[in-house]
Amino acid sequence: MYYLYILKCKDGTLYTGIAVDLDHRVDEHNTSRRGAKYTRSRRPVKLVYSRRFQNRSNAQKEEARIKSLSRDEKLLLIEGRVD
Repeated sequence: MYYLYILKCKDGTLYTGIAVDLDHRVDEHNTSRRGAKYTRSRRPVKLVYSRRFQNRSNAQKEEARIKSLSRDEKLLLIEGRVD
């Protein structure tokens, strides 16, 4: 099982990623050097969206699609107004 997730950073920016253990990964973003370089200087981060996938390939495809969205489109996705 893979999770696609979106984090909201302290500065209001959004970060998108995938993980196998979602809780552990969010904790890494907030406390560890293993968190993404982008989020390290923008702590704390908050999980604002997640979706489960059966395999890594599908999770990565959705991650790429979401990363291509505008900020406003991502916010609509987070709010549940679009798929």
